[in-house]
Amino acid sequence: MSTTTTLPTSAPEKAPAPSPAIAADEGRIGLRANLRHIGALVRRNALQIKQDPESMFDVLLMPIIFTLLFVYVFGGSVGASLGGSREEYVNYVIPGLMAMMGMNIAMAVGTGVNDDFRKGVMDRFRTMPIARSSVLIAKIVVEIGRMLVATAILLGMGFLLGMEIKTSVPELLGAVGLSLAFGASLMWIFILLGLTMKTAQAVQGVAMLVLMPLQFGSSIFAPPSTMPGWLQAFTDYNPLSNLADAARSLINGGPVLHSMWMTLGWAAAIMVVTAPLAVAKFRKKS
Repeated sequence: MSTTTTLPTSAPEKAPAPSPAIAADEGRIGLRANLRHIGALVRRNALQIKQDPESMFDVLLMPIIFTLLFVYVFGGSVGASLGGSREEYVNYVIPGLMAMMGMNIAMAVGTGVNDDFRKGVMDRFRTMPIARSSVLIAKIVVEIGRMLVATAILLGMGFLLGMEIKTSVPELLGAVGLSLAFGASLMWIFILLGLTMKTAQAVQGVAMLVLMPLQFGSSIFAPPSTMPGWLQAFTDYNPLSNLADAARSLINGGPVLHSMWMTLGWAAAIMVVTAPLAVAKFRKKS
């Protein structure tokens, strides 16, 4: 007598649960958790700087080199056009260089983000259950700290060369804060550029094409009254001119409200437009 063996029917397979990273990305991460993630990533980036002190060379040396270069190369001629001497030019150019420091350090953020993607660091972050924006915000927080160090060295060089605060210390701190706020907004532009370009060299090349006209076509190094009419019109709409003029007025005295509000308006507009684009590009970048 033959027997028929009945095989047990297998239970239907369950769909795999979504990974924590996907679940976190789809859900809403609370403010406290987001701040905790940002703090951990800031600490991680700061430890990287500690392990690689050479990454601070640009912050430590750039303010010294630029201050000596512009004061002693252009200080005599431009200082005379301002109705004074080289010492007069120090009070003119140091507030302008505060704007320049922010822009150059912001460019380094874009190349750093691009390099992190090339090394696979960002891919690892994107698998973690953290907000995508926290990775980028942490980099900006650390770069603001680097910018603060560069500004402190710049002001120290200015005082050594004879710069005077003709207003008050709180207004000097206001000029520093304004420079940091504008520099932070520029970092979103260069982060977006770093996420878009294929190599860090390409990011640096495109950034220099933008930086050079903005820096030298502004009131950072020389008063616009000495420039041709068409270039004066460009400097009027150049946000770096607004920042340099605002910092100059806060340190040396003079009308400040218009240039200060223009600078803050530029910073807010840049951040509102580029920050969401950068976060979206960070999520989708392959």
